[in-house]
Amino acid sequence: MTLSNLERKIIENSIRDIKDFPKPGILFKDITTLLNDKEAYGVLMNHLYQRYKEYNLDYIAGIDARGFIFGAALAQMLGIGFVPIRKKGKLPYTTISEKYSLEYGFDEIEVHLDAFSKIPNARVLLIDDLIATGGTANAAAKLINQTGASCVEACFILNLTFCGGSEKLQEITPIYYLIEVE
Repeated sequence: MTLSNLERKIIENSIRDIKDFPKPGILFKDITTLLNDKEAYGVLMNHLYQRYKEYNLDYIAGIDARGFIFGAALAQMLGIGFVPIRKKGKLPYTTISEKYSLEYGFDEIEVHLDAFSKIPNARVLLIDDLIATGGTANAAAKLINQTGASCVEACFILNLTFCGGSEKLQEITPIYYLIEVE
């Protein structure tokens, strides 16, 4: 299922560009304006529901923090569980973690060890607002698979193709995005 031209335009027009944030030379894609636009957010969530209602998903995993916004809402619409994938040290129970490279160093995310254990071989959709270099998304997909669940797809509102992350992530799981930014 793909977005209609009208749906794409509604979503695109609701995302604000902010120049030089968080540092000079960066054009930041601000989704807060999408979230407070009831028409755009409704179009987005309805599209995601229609796409994933037949996927037989068991869980949606959202990446800290904007993935929580879309993931939790979609999980509720689909009648399935939501699992947060958080930055290291934010989850209270036993976790597994995965490090990933940043431009200058490393970061780490984690998930509860038993996050998907209620359903053997759980089918999980990974979701976040955008994919850039793909470090966080790659680490998240690996974490899902390490728990014994299966990351069946990764979904993003925006794909910043010039960063190359979607190509790397496709080696681990199929990806779907609504809008490509070149």
